[in-house]
Amino acid sequence: MLRCHTPPQCARAPLRHHGRWESPPAAAPAVVVRCARGAPQVSGIEAASPGHAAVTAALAKAEGGDARPSLAERLRLGNLLEDGLSYKESFIVRCYEVGINKTATVETIANLLQEVGCNHAQSVGFSTDGFATTTTMRKLGLIWVTNRMHIEIYKYPAWGDVVEIETWCQEDGRIGTRRDWILKDLANGEVIGRATSKWVMMNQNTRRLQRVSDDVRDEVFMHCPKAPRLAFPEENNGSLKKIPNLSDPAEYSRLGLVPRRADLDMNQHVNNVTYIEYTSRYN
Repeated sequence: MLRCHTPPQCARAPLRHHGRWESPPAAAPAVVVRCARGAPQVSGIEAASPGHAAVTAALAKAEGGDARPSLAERLRLGNLLEDGLSYKESFIVRCYEVGINKTATVETIANLLQEVGCNHAQSVGFSTDGFATTTTMRKLGLIWVTNRMHIEIYKYPAWGDVVEIETWCQEDGRIGTRRDWILKDLANGEVIGRATSKWVMMNQNTRRLQRVSDDVRDEVFMHCPKAPRLAFPEENNGSLKKIPNLSDPAEYSRLGLVPRRADLDMNQHVNNVTYIEYTSRYN
């Protein structure tokens, strides 16, 4: 549900698409917009759902904190779905996120995938201290790192388009988790991309991979679908292909590449999106 805190009339919220305002199509996901007279005066749009509210309240109560969502949560155009096992968020493609052809770059897509994944984790109570760390992980100094990512884009969104991204995570072996995404054009519901990834746990101090303990598994997988759900359910799809070993010498190479301070993220390592940027910069 999207709750509007500016009281005029209750109606479907308009979307800005290619410089013009238009109402969401009938095929768009059901969205209820209602006035909240008497509600705390918060500018912008509050994103909420029964699942999100219940999780937020329960976690705050358990920690003796405030059950009210943060300002960022209220302004964010995203929420947990009814079953609480996946998360959707909408993004407007900004002018600084597009390339020479006015469509989103690969780096933009990868950053949005990372952002919606982090917001999903925050919505179920995981920490903002690092990327989606649980209570046990913070105590043990553990972080998530990307081991593999496969992205397929069928139509790149243009400047001003609104992209809806759904994400969920699930178990993937004893040392990692899997996160999938489906990207849609919110204007017409068309699937414009899919992605999947594998994340492994690493000790932030020793920089060594670590097996996912039962405590962490209990904290993470309670928010995951019990039955396998794949963004690429087809047999022999591209995400299953092994990454081939590079021949020596490689067709394209660059020596002496040294990571800059700006390439490091809050976990003090080169972010996975930066590697994508390296390949496009030096191709």
